[in-house]
Amino acid sequence: MRFWLRNEEMALEEMVQRLNAVFARTDEIMHQDITPLCAADIQDQLRKRFAYLSGGRGQDGSPVITFPDYPAFSDVPDKEFQNVMTYLTSIPSLQDAGIGFILVIDRRQDKWTSVKASVLRIAASFPANLQRVLVLRPTGFFQRTLSDLAFRFNRDDFKMKVPVTMLSSVPELHDYIDKSQLTEDLGGTLDYCHTKWLCHRTAIESFAVMVKQTAQMLQSFGTELAETELPNDVPSTSSVLIAHTEKKHKAKENMRLALDEGRSILESIREPLARSTEQSPNQDQLDNQTTVQRLLAQLNETEAAFDEFWAKHQQKLEQCLQLRHFEQDFREVKAALDTLAQKIVTFTDVGNSLAHVEHLLKDLTSFEEKSSAAVERARALSLEGEQLIGNKHYAVDSIRPKCHELQHLCDQFAAEVGRRRGLLGKSLELHSLLEASMKWCDEGIYLLASQPVDKCQSQDGAEAALQEIEKFLETGAENKIQELNKIYQDYELILTQDLREHVQKVFQKQESMEEMFHRRQASLKKLAAKQTRPVQPVAPRPEALAKSPCASPGIRRGSENSSCEGSARRGPYRRAKSEMSEGRQGRGSSTGDEEESLAILRRHVMNELLDTERVYVEELLCVLEGYAAEMDNPLMTHLISTGLQNKKDVLFGNMEEIYHFHNRIFLRELENYIDCPELVGRCFLERMEEFQIYEKYCQNKPRSESVWRQCADCPFFQECQKKLDHKLSLDSYLLKPVQRITKYQLLLKEMLKYSKSCEGAEDLQEALSSILGILKAVNDSMHLIAITGYDGNLSDLGKLLMQGSFSVWTDHKKGHSKVKDLARFKPMQRHLFLHEKAVLFCKKREENGEGYEKAPSYSYKQSLNMAAVGITENVKGDVRKFEIWYNAREEVYIIQAPTPEIKAAWVSEIRKLLTSQLQAFREASQHRVLEQSQSLPLPATASASPSKGNTRNIKKLEERKTDPLSLEGYVSSTSLPKAPEKGRGWSKTSQPSEAPEDNDGWSSAEEPLNSSDAEEEGGVGPRKLVPGRFTVVADDEKGSPDTLVMRSGDLVEVVQEGEDCLWYVRNLTSSKEGWVPAGSLSARLGKSSSAQCLSSSVW
Repeated sequence: MRFWLRNEEMALEEMVQRLNAVFARTDEIMHQDITPLCAADIQDQLRKRFAYLSGGRGQDGSPVITFPDYPAFSDVPDKEFQNVMTYLTSIPSLQDAGIGFILVIDRRQDKWTSVKASVLRIAASFPANLQRVLVLRPTGFFQRTLSDLAFRFNRDDFKMKVPVTMLSSVPELHDYIDKSQLTEDLGGTLDYCHTKWLCHRTAIESFAVMVKQTAQMLQSFGTELAETELPNDVPSTSSVLIAHTEKKHKAKENMRLALDEGRSILESIREPLARSTEQSPNQDQLDNQTTVQRLLAQLNETEAAFDEFWAKHQQKLEQCLQLRHFEQDFREVKAALDTLAQKIVTFTDVGNSLAHVEHLLKDLTSFEEKSSAAVERARALSLEGEQLIGNKHYAVDSIRPKCHELQHLCDQFAAEVGRRRGLLGKSLELHSLLEASMKWCDEGIYLLASQPVDKCQSQDGAEAALQEIEKFLETGAENKIQELNKIYQDYELILTQDLREHVQKVFQKQESMEEMFHRRQASLKKLAAKQTRPVQPVAPRPEALAKSPCASPGIRRGSENSSCEGSARRGPYRRAKSEMSEGRQGRGSSTGDEEESLAILRRHVMNELLDTERVYVEELLCVLEGYAAEMDNPLMTHLISTGLQNKKDVLFGNMEEIYHFHNRIFLRELENYIDCPELVGRCFLERMEEFQIYEKYCQNKPRSESVWRQCADCPFFQECQKKLDHKLSLDSYLLKPVQRITKYQLLLKEMLKYSKSCEGAEDLQEALSSILGILKAVNDSMHLIAITGYDGNLSDLGKLLMQGSFSVWTDHKKGHSKVKDLARFKPMQRHLFLHEKAVLFCKKREENGEGYEKAPSYSYKQSLNMAAVGITENVKGDVRKFEIWYNAREEVYIIQAPTPEIKAAWVSEIRKLLTSQLQAFREASQHRVLEQSQSLPLPATASASPSKGNTRNIKKLEERKTDPLSLEGYVSSTSLPKAPEKGRGWSKTSQPSEAPEDNDGWSSAEEPLNSSDAEEEGGVGPRKLVPGRFTVVADDEKGSPDTLVMRSGDLVEVVQEGEDCLWYVRNLTSSKEGWVPAGSLSARLGKSSSAQCLSSSVW
């Protein structure tokens, strides 16, 4: 930088010196250094033409100044006369002026007095050297005679440095000056125009001024450029370069104009000479031409000096701009490299499984590929800096350290990536060894489990099994961990605490497996070493053959072959189980061997659970990092289609929440049960609440599928799949959580099968039930979210207990008779949702589409409050039918299930629900009775009964008919009703018509209803009253005025049984209460039904 500043100062100094020389030479050319007068300054005085410089020369080259006849010569002020004389004497060259001037004074038309005054004035104020003064005296006789006498007698008055010659005529003048050097008015041939001469002098002097001004302007501009402080950023430097370039163009334009002006003046001087080839130029014309040419040369010198300075200044600005670009790029590249260095530092994980390490290696490779652009840019920038240094940039001291820093950062990053790759390579090597050891252990366990116990009892079988074991153990040299301490030593750099524990567990598993092999070897060696005692051959008795427990060889061999073929088809896992079972049946192995076999099978299931769990976690991580995170990557934004923007949460749902649960919690807890797999049910039970997150994921799945179908061809997904090297597209991985939650119940069933006699069997059974419950809840919620048209909040209806599709017939007391008859033949297909507080009737609508688009939707039609619902469990004519009725059978719904089993499940669930409601009401009622027992009146005579009430207008929306038979025992089986009489409508409704449903039913204008024959037929049995709320179904025609008045439709509450078969009853319709005989009360509360009914009494 200092070197450049020194060069800059030197360039400016050189230009200033050259321009100052131009100033001096210009003044010299124009004689401004001697007489600073210009024609423009005394233009009016020169126009008077009382004296002029025609350009003529004497015989020795003396310039001739002519004083023409000017009558007002005496009136010219001395100042003007002095200025004109000074100016005219400054025009010739110094060489010519040094010879001396010849003055020609024409006074032929004047008087002697004027001649004398003019000569005396000229002699007194002429500023230059004089060679000769030639005076043309007056031509008149008198004036000429007078002048001769006066000049002779007054010679001393004309004392001058040069002689004054009085001439009487023009020819005498020609003896002193050639005619070619005199103007026409003096008898000469010299072409002279005073106006043109004055124009030329003015133009030349103006051009000289222009040359000086141009030089001064360039000098000032150069100083300004040199003193400009260089900016520190690219935009400002570019602006300065542009501004200076524009100013330079303007300066060059001014120089061009000046040059054009000089050439134009030169052309105007040469033009008369070009027109007349015979006329030669006078000396003044030649001097003017030379003056203009010298001024043009000075202007060219000025332009050259400035161009040289500008070239250096422009180079300086361009190098400054290059430096600013380099510095800006350096800051950006350094920031990118710093970011990469920070990211590479976060790659501390060495993996917890082989698949995880492979995934980390892919991530590292992907990171390295993404980082290569920044690294290559850094290296290219360093090379660019080296090129700037090679081009002799002025800021070498600033560029070289930055180049070295870039090289260092690139090498450091590459070294760190290499180090990380080396660690992951070691981790991959270790995990491969662990995987191989675990696989070897599993194969060994399979081998032990697959060896048939019965065949090993013979010497040949034991030897064969022993050889098989020894052959397998030979393979351990390549697969098993040889020395634990050597592993610790070789992989010390990557052994985290978790990985160290994993190595220990694998080594312990290996030792346990080898110990099992050694025990089996010892046992088999004993069997193979047994010697049969010699037996004396004797003829067997006939009965011995009959009592022999062994089958014939042919039969046993056929059985064994069949068993082997089946085992081969089922694989080693099933074969181990099958052969051990066969061995137990045939030979009856010991309890210890059986427990050992079950333990092996439990470990197999546990290993499968852990392996699949790790793979599942890795797949979730892969999706979240390879797809979800990339949606926020600015470098991938251009690949994301418009329809996919802001759809990340919809597409992936709560997958991240599921991943964190499994990775941070569930997988780690599962690994704690690897040595006691039969207790793994506790792990599921402890985390059962967290599994509810799958319900949210499954509910979002239809929306996710919709987004995927719309954007499946998006380049973003293709690019991510390519980077991840996945063979399957994203939708397959989005299905993983759904597949995983269903996999758990299969693994728990398998584990429970081999753990029935173990400590954790109950926990396994409970965990299995809980997982199945979650699956049911997930399935139910998928249907529940498809309900449309329901105005309320479904969550207010309580927990969803059951849901399913049914055929439904309806019967309303208020329905039109024709509609009722029509409804008997037209079942409606309805999807029922049973909640704790209501049952919803919906119409199922199948949707067209693929995948989740095929999921049905449900149009809401009707809902029944469970507080006002009763059921009839059996309807005659069809074991799949049952009734749900509402408001004391004001609305009856005959439900036909697809199968009797589904009907039984629904009836049982509704029965439980209503029973729990009834129990809750009983407890509340008994509590109220205890509170009111102190204030109850004693049973009295008829006159003591409460008076009749008149009010009966109470709502019946929640009135319910209660069958005392079902209340007594909650649930009791009853016989089916008798066959209907001939001509009754039941026979038609018992076989529903196959005609399609033409309407949705449910509107107020339609109400297709159907009465139940099950309620119309059957005898009345004895009834046992219990406390509760009931609806009166018959008026008391024989009632006495002393008893409590109850009319049909009244809602009453049976509170407490008293003495003498009296019941204390509260009429909730009339707000009256009193004692009522049991017989009368039983008859008025309704007849017995032929079918069992159950209703809740909870409001």
